[in-house]
Amino acid sequence: MGETDNTVGANSGQVAGNGDGENDDKGVIGSAVSNVGNTSNQVDSAGDIRSWETHRSGSVLMRGSMIPEQTPDQALLSFQGDDNEGDDNIDTDGSNGSSENDVASENAGTGQIVNGRASGTAGRVSKAHGGKDWRHGDPWRVLRIQSEFVEGFDALADLGRALCVFGSARVKEEEPEYHQAMRMGEMAAQNGITVITGGGPGIMEAANRGAAEAGGVSVGLGIELPHEEGLNQWVNLGMNFRYFFVRKMMFVKYSSALIVCPGGFGTLDEMFEILTLVQTGKTSPKPVVLFDTQYWKGLFDWVQGPMLDRGLISKEDLKKVQFTDDPEEAVRLAIGGMTK
Repeated sequence: MGETDNTVGANSGQVAGNGDGENDDKGVIGSAVSNVGNTSNQVDSAGDIRSWETHRSGSVLMRGSMIPEQTPDQALLSFQGDDNEGDDNIDTDGSNGSSENDVASENAGTGQIVNGRASGTAGRVSKAHGGKDWRHGDPWRVLRIQSEFVEGFDALADLGRALCVFGSARVKEEEPEYHQAMRMGEMAAQNGITVITGGGPGIMEAANRGAAEAGGVSVGLGIELPHEEGLNQWVNLGMNFRYFFVRKMMFVKYSSALIVCPGGFGTLDEMFEILTLVQTGKTSPKPVVLFDTQYWKGLFDWVQGPMLDRGLISKEDLKKVQFTDDPEEAVRLAIGGMTK
């Protein structure tokens, strides 16, 4: 079950679950974002953002009013408690008539204690694989990957139209690009559009901040890196991914348009990933707006020069990208080209 970090501050708002009882066994976000399209009631006011409570369930992070009143785990436990009333087979200590000490005694020396009970399975599997911990093998890695996909799909399924803003984590708050990205996030939120970023500092933080302060849904899809501190404080719905390719899938699947601000290798990687998928028809058409024409000029002089001259791309491919130096125009171009 998810745990709550009470050191951040008191929660200033709650979001009710879906209440239909059909999705209680899904991830904790399923109920939290079921009404995410109505941004006016989803997020705390800007003045309360710094005192948001933080709730985590697995890799999913929620803050402020994105936290559900009751997690599916709590609902399930409550439901089980009702079913167990009057059941003569259930002991008052929850042991269901068996002795934990007996189980531990029978398995002593063969495995490990899990939730107060001994299990020799992990030890036997490890020995069968030459002493290698099975959790570090490829089969277990596949399950970790699968769990990230499931949690991501569950958390983001109801976002509605969303603008993804890419850009460098190294841009400082005092730089003009930071405030321009803030304006993008703010304007998107004012138009009922969810803002998605990589969840880090710099341009990402600025876009999240603009959206959050405007009362919108501010999504951060972070990545576990040794030099990153985690999701920025302006994210009210976030995830930290272990795998880059799962994170990219979430960007592609749940973004309706993209604004690409100045950035480094990571930003270029994300931009060309999207352009490749749009070019090959592997994703729905999405407007891609590049902000700061001077920054991108050298790269696209080359794209429109040697790359186009040699026939490695077509003139139609170049139409998939638009340029602007105005943050408000960037948002207008992005929203105007959304197909969903």
